Amino acid sequence: MTLFGLTIPSLALDATGGLCVLVALYFLFAKRRAYWHWSNASVLPYFLLFVAGGEWMLAGLQVCYLLFGLHGLYLWWLEERRDRGELKFNEAAWYGVTWAASGLIFALTVYVTDFSATWNWVQFAAVTLSLIANFGTTRRWAWSWPVWVLVNAVQAVYYWHTGYWVLFVLQFVLGAMSLHGWRVWRRDEAREVAFA
Repeated sequence: MTLFGLTIPSLALDATGGLCVLVALYFLFAKRRAYWHWSNASVLPYFLLFVAGGEWMLAGLQVCYLLFGLHGLYLWWLEERRDRGELKFNEAAWYGVTWAASGLIFALTVYVTDFSATWNWVQFAAVTLSLIANFGTTRRWAWSWPVWVLVNAVQAVYYWHTGYWVLFVLQFVLGAMSLHGWRVWRRDEAREVAFA
């Protein structure tokens, strides 16, 4: 990809995004807000990578991730204040706005995608599952992790096809980390139920 007269190899974008995602997941296990900062940092290199490859649904997914990232960061702050009894907020409205925007982005990327190309259906499945998993993640629900494992499996096939080798290998790392995250969050949910 050429940006401002500078040629950026796909591998550099692929590796930069992958590194940001790995750091983000480290913070996600602990449910710390730094997760959102690192997750948001991964959006730009991946967006550029997918635009260069003409993969509009995956590029649009990066825009959705940025919306979720900004929204999630602020929402976790609101939830922490709510849990301390400092404020109340309209949760349904807060979640609804981001989902409406993401739905519009998804619809637009589906509209501009050529579905006569079989691999675009794989891209469609990966993006759809990613949006579902991201919804559960923003709510800190444990069931989001098995959905992420499924996302990783579908994306591994797609990235093998496109030759995005860092992303391909990253799917196996992310899948293993997702299994670990599922175990940790299920334990946390059981502990919360026991203390309720």
